[in-house]
Amino acid sequence: MIATILPTSANFHAVMYNERKVAKGVARLVEIKNFKGVGVLEDATPAELVAYLQEYSSVNRKIQKAQFHLAVSCKGHEMTEEELLEFTHAYLKEMGYGEEGQPLLVYSHYDTDNTHLHIVTSRVGPNGKKINDHNERRRSQEVINRILGNDAKKKAERDFETAKQYTFNSFAQFKAIMSTMGYQAYEKNDTVYIKRGGKVLTTMPYADFNDLYKYGKTDTARAMQLRSILMKYRDTCANKEELKKEMKAKFGVDIVFFGKKDKPYGYILVDHSTKAVFHGARVLAVDNLLDFATPEERFSRIENFIDSLLHQNPKITQSEIYKKLRPYHAYIKKGIVYFSGHSSPLKQYMADTIDRNNRINWVESFKPQTQAELDYLCRIGKVSRKDLVDVSAPKQQQWQDAVRDIRTIFNDPDTVYVRPAIRAAGYKVIKDGDNYFAVDFSRNIIIDLTEQGFNVSRLEWQKKPRQQAKKQQPQKQNKPVMGHLNKFRDLGVGRGDNREWEVGYKGKYNEIDDENSLKR
Repeated sequence: MIATILPTSANFHAVMYNERKVAKGVARLVEIKNFKGVGVLEDATPAELVAYLQEYSSVNRKIQKAQFHLAVSCKGHEMTEEELLEFTHAYLKEMGYGEEGQPLLVYSHYDTDNTHLHIVTSRVGPNGKKINDHNERRRSQEVINRILGNDAKKKAERDFETAKQYTFNSFAQFKAIMSTMGYQAYEKNDTVYIKRGGKVLTTMPYADFNDLYKYGKTDTARAMQLRSILMKYRDTCANKEELKKEMKAKFGVDIVFFGKKDKPYGYILVDHSTKAVFHGARVLAVDNLLDFATPEERFSRIENFIDSLLHQNPKITQSEIYKKLRPYHAYIKKGIVYFSGHSSPLKQYMADTIDRNNRINWVESFKPQTQAELDYLCRIGKVSRKDLVDVSAPKQQQWQDAVRDIRTIFNDPDTVYVRPAIRAAGYKVIKDGDNYFAVDFSRNIIIDLTEQGFNVSRLEWQKKPRQQAKKQQPQKQNKPVMGHLNKFRDLGVGRGDNREWEVGYKGKYNEIDDENSLKR
């Protein structure tokens, strides 16, 4: 364990140093504390973080260089990020930088071969006084030794007992489990040693390991699941270190490689969620696992894959391609392929083909069977290749139910003008050439009313027959005025039943629901 106190500064340049690492993707801010409102509603900018630290430190103008910049690291990955952060909090508390109200920034860096954190804070305490820095570097080492020595042995014993609960059948697999916990396990003179930070913390007779091995059938289902996960994230990660981080963070699975750092010959998977260990070669060959590619190479693979799908099925749709692309962690939208934070346009002929297939699929969703249905749907769906539309699919039960419902409307003797009743049932009434259609675009139903034998003349507005007037008593000759009034009524000028002007008639009834008013 090493804690390195880095140079001080008046302008807190350590913030900008760490934020540049974040921008490059090789570091992240893992903790921000006591910055009041800064970074609460939205991520703080580097300038805002610096400004706050300068304002906080300005209460003690005697301190010209108030920056405290610390790097804490361990050997390799013997400690996890969470464990190192826990150690850092204890260290800062012992050194005087962990009091309530002390502003704190903690960054984790990934550009080295070991776990390490960078801490930025102020040398001014919450009370406005300078934090004691007398013999700071000597005290730093004493604090490290004290913290590590307090419970290192007890923790090692607890972790050792935890490791025994895993399913493993070789000493190599046990070593892999211990390495994921930050320990080095080795056998010498019939004794197993558990070592960390250069110190042996506990031992066990090697012969006792025979009782710990668990032999049995491998969990094939879990192994296949891990294979799929590895292949998916292999294609979205740039290298094996990134792959290791993704697997550990998202699935609780550690990958332990064997051999040279740049060219390992094998690996073991330690599945902490099921407390099981898998021999890597039985899940996915190491060469396949380490077959990483650049974003450009991955896009080329994806594009070639889509091209092969189109060759296999010339009518494949965007939604069907999406399902195939899920293992690649990619999707298509409006001719653009999106994957792993990147995007790139498809070749135009592929984008046009997929768009055409989507339109054909929309037409086919109505299951057209007559030529009139096909012509109408292809025209409004802008499908020029009618020969690619499948018209053999039988109508479903909901279509038959819809025909029955509309026939009920037509057969209702009290309904003079059926068009409004059909519309009230959720259908558009459309006249296309000599054919009438009832279309429900929400349920993808089209009914060729002409083909189905409906009396389409009832779709036109008609006067309701007038009831025959009751027989009037003959008028006396000496009242000629009434006769003139009757003649006036017969001219159709007065108020009567179903006069067109009384119901707002405007003509052109055939165009009320035609395709020109259809909104898709």
